[in-house]
Amino acid sequence: MNFAPLLSYIENHISLTEDERLFLQSKIKLRSYLKGQFIVQQGDVCNTTNFIVSGCTKMFHADAEGMEHIVMFSEENWWSSDLGSYISQAPADYNIQCTEPTKVIQFSYQNQEELFEKIPKLERFFRIILEKALVASQKRIVRNFSLPAKERYLYFKEQYPTIEQRIPQYMIASYLGITKEFLSKIKSQLILKQ
Repeated sequence: MNFAPLLSYIENHISLTEDERLFLQSKIKLRSYLKGQFIVQQGDVCNTTNFIVSGCTKMFHADAEGMEHIVMFSEENWWSSDLGSYISQAPADYNIQCTEPTKVIQFSYQNQEELFEKIPKLERFFRIILEKALVASQKRIVRNFSLPAKERYLYFKEQYPTIEQRIPQYMIASYLGITKEFLSKIKSQLILKQ
């Protein structure tokens, strides 16, 4: 199994000895999902946190009418998990679904706790990742409340420079909190300004 992308990602933040690398690899698994397959479903407990090796996922909440409210996309070298459910081991508020065939490296909740005991610096690594996720989430909330749709779209393009070729327009519109027709109008306006 090829854990190189994850090890490289981790070692951008902390350094691991060879023994630590081997122990880490014994506690994680590589899993493949098909397009459309769920990694976690709303109402189930999220038992893994997932590092994306290849592919793409969307995290969304489905409301009572079945409308999807997409809150995040995760591509290669990103993480994908319902963190609230994972940390508390309570039912998930979100679905995580693959938008294309996806390979992930999974940390189970139990194995992650064991990793923290045996390799304490991994706890520091995950703290850094969680802090970054919290800051990004808070900034997204402020953007959604304060920026017009066009500015949110431009920020989306900056944050996800290659994703528009990978996912349908209605998903981008859901992420931005607008209709796909309004997204088409914004894109047309931007083309005319070029």
